[in-house]
Amino acid sequence: MARSSQTFSKSEKEKKKRKKKEEKALKREERRSNSVDGSLENMIAYVDENGMIVDTPPDLTKKKKVKAEDIQLGVPVKEEEDPIHEGKVSFFNSEKGYGFIKDLVNQESYFVHVNGLKEPIDEGDKVKFEIIRGEKGMNAINVEKIK
Repeated sequence: MARSSQTFSKSEKEKKKRKKKEEKALKREERRSNSVDGSLENMIAYVDENGMIVDTPPDLTKKKKVKAEDIQLGVPVKEEEDPIHEGKVSFFNSEKGYGFIKDLVNQESYFVHVNGLKEPIDEGDKVKFEIIRGEKGMNAINVEKIK
């Protein structure tokens, strides 16, 4: 007699497949029976005045009118600030040719190099200067003593 080509593990796999198929069909039928009306009205979502998603239409009395001229595209224009700052030399090493100036208004400290000087300076001098963005931060240039 010939042996059956059907093994135990093969029949078990087929049983599992059938069971999964039946469970899937059962879930599909359950979803269909429990589903709400799939009309467009039930699928629409609205955004209220606070930016929240809601299912009720917005209140038109709270609607704001916006003029097209008031809309700015791009980055707003930065107000021009005075390019010349005043400060006090907090440290300066004349041998190495660099130092730091502390701004009198915002107490920021700016690096200054001997190449950015218009005249020689010493520690404690009051100076006026311009600032530019350097490689490692803001640098003071066009530094002059205030008499």
